[in-house]
Amino acid sequence: MTAERLRVLYVAAEAHPWIKTGGLADVAGALPAALRALGHDVRVLLPGYGAAMTRAEELEVDAPAAVAGPDNAGSALLATRTVDGVPVWFDDRPAFRARMDNPYSAADGQPHPDNAEAFAAFARTAARIAGDDLGLGWQADIVHINDWHTGLVPAWLMLARVPAASVFTIHNLAFQGAFPAHMMEPLGLPAWLNHWQALAHHDEFSFMKGALVFADRITTVSATYAEEILQPARGEGLDGVLRHRQEHLHGIVNGIDTRAWDPARDRHIAHNYDASDARDKSANRDALTAELGLDAGRNTPILAWVGRLATQKGADLLLAALAKLLALPACVVILGSGDARIERSLRTAARKHPGRLHVRTGFDEAFAHRLYAGADMLLMPSRFEPCGLAQLNAMRYGTIPIVHATGGLAETVVDAGRTTLAKNTATGFQFHEPTAAALVARCRDAVAMFRDDTQWQSLVRAAMARDSSWARSAEMHVDVYRQALADRLRVLR
Repeated sequence: MTAERLRVLYVAAEAHPWIKTGGLADVAGALPAALRALGHDVRVLLPGYGAAMTRAEELEVDAPAAVAGPDNAGSALLATRTVDGVPVWFDDRPAFRARMDNPYSAADGQPHPDNAEAFAAFARTAARIAGDDLGLGWQADIVHINDWHTGLVPAWLMLARVPAASVFTIHNLAFQGAFPAHMMEPLGLPAWLNHWQALAHHDEFSFMKGALVFADRITTVSATYAEEILQPARGEGLDGVLRHRQEHLHGIVNGIDTRAWDPARDRHIAHNYDASDARDKSANRDALTAELGLDAGRNTPILAWVGRLATQKGADLLLAALAKLLALPACVVILGSGDARIERSLRTAARKHPGRLHVRTGFDEAFAHRLYAGADMLLMPSRFEPCGLAQLNAMRYGTIPIVHATGGLAETVVDAGRTTLAKNTATGFQFHEPTAAALVARCRDAVAMFRDDTQWQSLVRAAMARDSSWARSAEMHVDVYRQALADRLRVLR
């Protein structure tokens, strides 16, 4: 390892374009390429889900091929390559091969019963690659791991005496990978790790806690969320551990892939445009209106929702506010899935309001692009939001976010107030209480401004001018990597 170039093993449970259920996949699909662009030797390790293997074939990239002998019975390491030239290894084992739909949950919505075994083995594979135990002729200086699925990696690195430093990113602290304590022994974890200063957590053991305790450095996906999780209200029972590690905790806001999300070159939208003349966005608004049969006149804005229909995301607030939003007047277009009760209620409401409310459950990547390009505003009333990517995508397309001021939403959206509007720095609207009434009130303010075309176009231009690329965030990650290496070297001495 030289001072200039780091060897980084980036480990995640999902990554675009191989498998995606949420924002983690977008980050894991873009950050490695941004790090590689800075000159670092980055390799990615993913679970070898059946769906990911199928996707590799669809993308017509290098066919997955075995590059190492089985690491244990029934498993192998496979290699392929992304379109960005970042080498990717798949941990191919039967538990993952069988997962063709949701990588975490079975058809009944319950977690796969073998999640603990599968992700513990996945973490062990990461440690073995990092120490070149599989004979690949490559070893890591840094192992960058993400969310609970990878949480045992630092413990395996420690147990195998691998000198690589570890950096753990919390994308959502609410999901912790907690399992019965009696499962530790079958997973190969020594009994001494079942301790309150190690993996033990409320009579169980937690993958997430293991990473928080043993990783050299910890990051979150925004500086605001890093502060929030130190308090009981957002710490999900782990705020004490995080306060203990506070000196090693960093908040680095996410970026987006500005090549994939670029209205000037987007092949999914009706009309390309950029910030130099944001009025061209109106052609996409017209196309969306025609596609969905919306009754959206010039003074009737189109409000979009893109994302999970969950209470964390404030979907219940949207449902409670819906009648008043439609009466502003406004049209509402929803793309997402999640809570079955909320889905049913929204579909029922859509039947009662044809031309004003359109609901599309599931996820349609091409439609998401058309929606960002054609809508006027994006609704994100999340109760908490570590970072959020939808608001970054929306601003890139000149669609103005209306957000609850929490986590990454508070950090990335500049509220439209008297001062920010005068300085042309406002990029959206914030409200401070996670209630339907607060959401409606701020939407009413946004609709009033929408009818002032000069003021609205200024807001759109400022939003589109925001730099949401990964460049700065990647540099900040490298700084954290170097700090983690220094921490590791002090331990080894």
